[in-house]
Amino acid sequence: MTRAVRLGAAAVAVAVIATGWLIRRANGGLGTATPPFVPGWSPRIETVGAVVAVLVLLAAVALGPRLLDRRLPPAGFSVASYVLALCVGLAANLAREGTDGWSRMFTIDGAFHEGPNEYLPGLPTLGYGARFYLDRFAEMASSQPVNVAGHPPGPLLLMDALGITTAGGLAALCIVAGALCAPLAHRLSWTLDDEPTGRIAGLLCALSPALVLFGVSSYDVVFAAIGALAACLLVARSPGWRAAGLVVFALATFMSWALLAIGAWAAIVAWRREGWRAGLALAAACGVAVLVLNGALALATGYDPIGALAATKQVYDNSLATRRPYAFWVLGSPVAWAVMTGVPIIAAAIAGLVARRPAAIALAVVVVVASLGGFTKAETERIWLFMVPLACAAAAPWLRTPRLRAVLAFLAAQVILIELLYETVW
Repeated sequence: MTRAVRLGAAAVAVAVIATGWLIRRANGGLGTATPPFVPGWSPRIETVGAVVAVLVLLAAVALGPRLLDRRLPPAGFSVASYVLALCVGLAANLAREGTDGWSRMFTIDGAFHEGPNEYLPGLPTLGYGARFYLDRFAEMASSQPVNVAGHPPGPLLLMDALGITTAGGLAALCIVAGALCAPLAHRLSWTLDDEPTGRIAGLLCALSPALVLFGVSSYDVVFAAIGALAACLLVARSPGWRAAGLVVFALATFMSWALLAIGAWAAIVAWRREGWRAGLALAAACGVAVLVLNGALALATGYDPIGALAATKQVYDNSLATRRPYAFWVLGSPVAWAVMTGVPIIAAAIAGLVARRPAAIALAVVVVVASLGGFTKAETERIWLFMVPLACAAAAPWLRTPRLRAVLAFLAAQVILIELLYETVW
């Protein structure tokens, strides 16, 4: 059964990729460089950086499985997985443009860069203070860079609180936060299964192409780290940790609308593990937490969350997404995300889905709803980064085999080939 489902998923992915290639060749449509993927064909190499990247990736493949040794305590693994993810991410992103590859996407004046669409150009709107910013956010959103307008006020408020005003500073935030996804995946999978399985999830996260190639250079990886933390807490057995998870979850949704999906994922996990009452109770608690936060901000500052969401929708409806037909992207979006997350990771997650494991079922539901709803058409390699730790946790139980090193080698090869052959934008 698992083999048949995997083959079916592979066939769908190949068909979508082939269709995108043919349409792109015929009329250049669909709205990305290589539909269903965002990266465009653009081979490039920075020799020294590429050598460093290959050496670090080889070391990660060789040494990664050694971190499974039970003589290394769980806390030691968490630290080691963080360092591993940090080294892999930094090294891989040297391969095309050297150290410029760590921050160029945030520079405002660089040709062909995404900087003007990113967050730094939105900082002047905080010139009159955070209270004024929140009060006028809904009215100002449509005039802001697309990434600012496409999210709640949280991202700029965090940057302002940390004193981030440069491309280097923003890159540092993304790099530091992105590497946290590996130890958080370890903790999440440990909570769902057991500690040894959690270590596998951490290793998968450290080498997932999506997190390595977009996690060093996209604010979305900050959302991924916050979402992973919320997920860890929401599925904890302790009521106290779950209560803390509700707070983190509410704050996460203030950073990205997409992180509402974390609450849905956690509620489905609770339903499958503890019954429908537990799932319904957690879903309701998540809803209340979001309402309380937004209500408190509305009373304290005049923030209009409904107006902010409407402004985001208006911006999205007038963006490049209008050139991306739903009929293609309803399958193109999940295919792009799945391939970039890592083929072995998704194959293992599918095995979990067939076996009706809670984490895999919850992930599948979130992906299907996001795809059918058309919330995101393309760019899911970046926008759905928050689901990568969830995928690693769903996949980990099925990769507790001697073939783990081969899986890590496949992921590492995917990372370096994509980095050298394609312009990933972020």
